[in-house]
Amino acid sequence: MRFLSAAALALAILVQAVGPSHSADEPDLIFKKSTVWKFLTPDHKLATYAVDDPIIDGVSCHFTVPEKGGVSGWLGVAEEVSDISLACRQVGPVTIKKNFEQGEEMFRQRRSFLFKKMRIVRGCDAKRNVLVYLVYSDKIIEGSPKNSTSTVPIMPWGDQMPPKCGDFVNG
Repeated sequence: MRFLSAAALALAILVQAVGPSHSADEPDLIFKKSTVWKFLTPDHKLATYAVDDPIIDGVSCHFTVPEKGGVSGWLGVAEEVSDISLACRQVGPVTIKKNFEQGEEMFRQRRSFLFKKMRIVRGCDAKRNVLVYLVYSDKIIEGSPKNSTSTVPIMPWGDQMPPKCGDFVNG
């Protein structure tokens, strides 16, 4: 009995230490589409989400991730695959609120209980005045080469002249 209490306490501490599965804001779920039917447990799905760049107003990204069903998906312990697609667009006048580093993380989400995270990072192609977003999934043990890139040319919006992203890149 004492062993079970210690194990439960260790598990609670571990879950707390892992922290939240995302950055500051949850992404907005747009829709889910079942891809594999499962009997008596949740289906495998593709889920499409939207997330706004937290330091660049007027830019939103949509990403689609597979979500495992079955018993492991239902219990939240399934390790999700690294197949993630990404599309980012200018959705309003662009305002860059602060300087940023090339490759700075814009959004993060856990893809397994402990070891895998999906990350969206941002950069700037100063020559073309284009924001560049990269999504990838990393694994503490082996990493993952799967990735997707999306670009957002910063265009005038109404009578607003667009900022130059190169003016906001540190270094």
